[in-house]
Amino acid sequence: MLNTAVKAARRAGGIINRASRNLDILTVEHKAANDFVSEVDREAESAIIDMLLRAYPKHSILAEESGAAGDSEYQWIIDPLDGTTNFLHGFPQYAVSIALAHHGVLTHAVVFDPGRNDLFTASRGAGAYLNDQRLRVSKRIRLQESLIGTGFPFRELAQVDRYLAIFRELLGKTAGMRRPGSAALDLAYVAAGRLDGFWEFGLAPWDMAAGALLTTEAGGLVGDLRGDEGYMESGNMVAGSPKIFAQLLRIIEPHLD
Repeated sequence: MLNTAVKAARRAGGIINRASRNLDILTVEHKAANDFVSEVDREAESAIIDMLLRAYPKHSILAEESGAAGDSEYQWIIDPLDGTTNFLHGFPQYAVSIALAHHGVLTHAVVFDPGRNDLFTASRGAGAYLNDQRLRVSKRIRLQESLIGTGFPFRELAQVDRYLAIFRELLGKTAGMRRPGSAALDLAYVAAGRLDGFWEFGLAPWDMAAGALLTTEAGGLVGDLRGDEGYMESGNMVAGSPKIFAQLLRIIEPHLD
């Protein structure tokens, strides 16, 4: 199943790379404020779904652009282009994200960065990899020395004040904060030790699923803003190496009351 997901991600990546050379002629629509969809998102998603369902016709789908389809114990969770706004501006931070859940438990994950040809993969119990090299989360133990990823809550504007309060406190207690614009890649970077931790409000399942499995298979922890398991339902997420995860929660939790 992982090999099929990899092939589907690479096919979508080829579509994205070709389109990146002609950004000025793409058809783009607004889904909501600050939320865009292009013909590339739809074409890449269609290619992924076609390949997955040809291999596994009875599996169900949860995809960003086309929504949910099918009823099966196996569900593919797909973001064909995480970081669409970056892509449309030629800002090279975006990825294809594909995960498989079995009875709601994440079992396989692929995050593919087509611009850099970086392939992040994970299978439950088998570890996480970048281009066949085993990944481990960062060994840093002090938040003050850590680089933390985040994303602005553009879908959750009611959370902006709370978000900024947390951001302000973390800014003074970390080595730096980064907002690259693709949650799937941010989480892959946590798995690779490029970021020591990550937090965000208002994510969708397809933003988180593959990156969450990558992080845990690389030895990290993921949870909601209180450290519990309901992040896929709430859309609010913290991830990181075990020690940094705990320190992030200690700062974030008081702002939630």
